[in-house]
Amino acid sequence: MNSKITLKNIKNYKKASNSNNQVKLARNAAVRGDVMDLAMDWEVFRKIDHTFSEMVTGQMKVTNQKSSGRCWGFAGLNLFRIYLGRKYNLKQFEFSQNFFMFCDKLEKSNYFLESIIKTIKEPLDERLIMHLLTDPIQDGGQWHMFVNLIEKYGVLPQTEMPESFQSSQSMRMNRMITRKLRGFAKDLRGEGEKGVSVQDLRLMKNEMLGTVYQMLTISLGSPPDSFDWQVRDKDKKFHRFEKLTPKKFFNDHVELNLNDFVCLINCPMSDKTYNEVYTVDYLGNVIEGEMIRYLNLPSNRLKEATVDSIKNDDPVWFGCDVGKHFHRNLGVMDMDIFDFELFYSTDFPMTKADRLEYGESQMTHAMLFTGVDLDNKGNPKKWRVENSWGDKRSDKGFDIMTSAWFDEYNYEVVIHKDYVKKEELEVYQKEPVVLPPWDPMGALAK
Repeated sequence: MNSKITLKNIKNYKKASNSNNQVKLARNAAVRGDVMDLAMDWEVFRKIDHTFSEMVTGQMKVTNQKSSGRCWGFAGLNLFRIYLGRKYNLKQFEFSQNFFMFCDKLEKSNYFLESIIKTIKEPLDERLIMHLLTDPIQDGGQWHMFVNLIEKYGVLPQTEMPESFQSSQSMRMNRMITRKLRGFAKDLRGEGEKGVSVQDLRLMKNEMLGTVYQMLTISLGSPPDSFDWQVRDKDKKFHRFEKLTPKKFFNDHVELNLNDFVCLINCPMSDKTYNEVYTVDYLGNVIEGEMIRYLNLPSNRLKEATVDSIKNDDPVWFGCDVGKHFHRNLGVMDMDIFDFELFYSTDFPMTKADRLEYGESQMTHAMLFTGVDLDNKGNPKKWRVENSWGDKRSDKGFDIMTSAWFDEYNYEVVIHKDYVKKEELEVYQKEPVVLPPWDPMGALAK
């Protein structure tokens, strides 16, 4: 068989396509319309139902990350505000996502420069160096990265450090700081080649971070050292708290022990096993913080723990591949809502493991589970999802995920240890298997 595409091949392809009436029909529709609408299955569409048998209390109006990749932080702060809102009977509240972003960018810059120092003797064309240089301060993150920031810096009300243009439209800021960091990496490596000590390289790094801080201040504003917080609750009762710091605000008013939460993943790849704990090399933001830690379990265990959490009024942070089998405007994640096989006259038979191993899927987005619809036997039929894309879509910004979609495209949930089995917690504390930085489980939610 010929290794190239011949004119005869093309003639045969064209003949087969033009003789297929299904292809003609799909072509005529696709040239004028959105495939996500054209391939939608009417029988599934008409059954969309935004009611749920179990809902957590204290839910508020959805937030909006706009043109930024801060979903992981938004989801974490949205989880916090449910507990804060219950405590003070609040109708609406938002934490400062801008403050969270400022702290993350500064820490990621330090993490990147420390990684450059650590690998100072590696060849520039080494895969690891190329990986580090690719996107050193992208917006995305993971649960443990979020926890490390909160434990070090705390939280602010949004009123104390509101959104800026650059926090909501982060591409230009990221591009400029990345340009500076790559230049810094060149300088550090150049000095390293001359035999400069690690101590002196870190003195250089400290000056570099001062420049990054300056750029962040220009882009995002200056974080306050202390503040007063006052609010009026649903019953018109007034509350005022004075001389707060971000850490004191979290410790005294949110009052969650983040060490009590466990990150469970479902990763059925051939090089991974269930009931094993994993971490990812060179993945993090806060140098002195906790490492990424995942316990790999079958999908049904992630579902069971999530159901138990929601039934006990606790929302669940999770990470998934949101772009697959998802209608953005309707806010529906459903394996059956699109009949792509019918539309394209071909099948797409890859399994979850196949998709991970061949680059077809990975975790891309983090949100909150705030409800579940259980059948008469207590099995989940669908989930209520609090997204962070504003309230002008879906059911005022709340999405639906079916149980089948959860199995195929949901990759992790963060669960309080009360809903995790004793033997699973014991495994979770083991020394983790270290995965390379480019492993699919190293993907960041954006």
